[in-house]
This record gives sequence, C-alpha cells and structure tokens, in this order.
Amino acid sequence: MDWSLLLSPVAGLLGAPALFGVINRTKAFFAGRHGQPLLQPYYDLAKLLRKGATYSRTTTWIFRAGPIVGLAAIGTALVITPLGGAASLLAFPGDLVLWAYLLCLARFATVLAALDTGSSFEGMGASREVLFSALAEPALLLGLAVLVRQAHSFSLSSIIGSISAQAWVREGPALGLVAIALGIVLLAENARIPVDDPTTHLELTMIHEVMVLDHSGPDFACIQYAAALKLWIFGALVIGLVVPVRSGHWAVDLAAFLAGMLGLAVLVGIIESSMARLRLLRVPKLLVGATALAVIALVLVLV
Repeated sequence: MDWSLLLSPVAGLLGAPALFGVINRTKAFFAGRHGQPLLQPYYDLAKLLRKGATYSRTTTWIFRAGPIVGLAAIGTALVITPLGGAASLLAFPGDLVLWAYLLCLARFATVLAALDTGSSFEGMGASREVLFSALAEPALLLGLAVLVRQAHSFSLSSIIGSISAQAWVREGPALGLVAIALGIVLLAENARIPVDDPTTHLELTMIHEVMVLDHSGPDFACIQYAAALKLWIFGALVIGLVVPVRSGHWAVDLAAFLAGMLGLAVLVGIIESSMARLRLLRVPKLLVGATALAVIALVLVLV
C-alpha cells in the first residue's frame, strides 16, 4: 500500500479545526486584540464531546441522525479530496460527481434535522441555506467542468494533479476565473462573510447557524467538526488550483500545500475583517456573478 495516499485524509482530520483558529486569530489581529489560542477549536470540540445532548420531545430520529449523517458524508468526501498533486485515497473516474453529491447529502441531512424541530425560526434558516446553496451549485459544477476540460479527466485526483505552472501558462485566464469563482463558493458554502456571519446572533440575518441552534453536546461537536472538514475540503480544491507545486517529493508538496492552506485561512480572516456581511438580497447577485465567471472560463477553454 502506498502510504502517501493517507496524507490527504489524515492531514484533513487532524488539521481542519486549526483553520478556524487561524481565521479567528487573524480577525483578532485586525481588531487590535490578542484573540483566542490557535488550538481553541480543538478545546471546544473536546468540551462538547464531554457534555450530554438535550433533545426536544417534538423531534424524531431524523434530528439525532442529522449530525452523524452530515459528518459521515463530509468525511467520505474528504477521502476523495486530493492533497495538492498527491492522489486521494479513493480515486476513480467520475469521483468528482460523488464528491459533489456527498456535500449535498451533508447539507440535506442538516436541513432535515432543522426542519424536524418544528421551529419556524430554523425553517427560515433552512430555506435560506437551500436557496444560497442552489445558487452556488452552478458555479461549483461549471468550475469543475472547466477543470475537467483542461485535464481531460473525470477524476478529481487527476484533475488537480494535472494543474501545473505550464497549465497556468496555457489556460491562465480561464483558471484564474475558476479560482475566483471557487473562492466565492468557498465563502458561501462555509457560511463566511460576505455571505453569512458565523458569529452573528441576530435573528433576521442568521442563515447556517440558526439551523443548529437546538443541537448540543456531541451532536453539536459533530456539526462543528464537519464544518471544519468542509472548509478544509473546499480549501484543498482552491489551493490545489492556485498553488500547483508538483515537485515529486511528498514532503515538499505537503509543505507547500499546508502553507497554502494557512495563507487561505489568513485571507478569509482578512476578508471578514475588512468588509461587512452583504444584505440578503445582494447575496444571490454575488453567487450569480460567480456562475458568470465560471461560464466565461468554460467558454475560454472550449474555443
């Protein structure tokens, strides 16, 4: 067995929560504060796992299964996600379709769990989540279509592995547009500013956070950990595109990938520190704009 195939899932499972720590410290730096420890997300997960869970009498097994199914789907998507130029543990032709559907399954489970509470408040958040995800999906799929065309492969590992400095020389404008579109999708799918504010508690502006208000203890830990893994997965896709280091030495490639993920987390923190959350009516325009960028990129690689 090629042990290098374990790099991607192991790095994601261990390092994903650290992205939240880097983002929070970056935001604290720009606010003139010291901020939380970088390992605070790990401490929070450990604290939640030690607590008990509280369930409403109005909920069913769907509410309890939601966090577990969501984490399982995201964890499986992580196994398909390559680490830079290194192949993923589970790679086969067409795996990018399964990858996209696993992300959809995780959201579907979270939305069902929110609706199972019978709360109109959580129903409002679920409705917004589904709307924005439906608008972000075309940008994601069209961006992947551009990469498929560029690599002439339907495997995510082969697609990311084929991206190199020479590919940027040949298809630089198209890849640049795809990188911007996927960056916007990353912010939208992970409930980050300017699409959503993960720290807000205002009823009229909450989107993702409102769906998980009734979860507690280990269930909420599953949701938080799945959110960290999801950020890692989308970050790995963007970094694999933008930082095409393919030296052939796994240590060098891993160091470049981790440096890129660190830079991405800092960039997200800078974005959240330098701009405000968009009004709900303007978020669809941003996501449609990302789709337009992906369409232009697809036209560029087809002509």
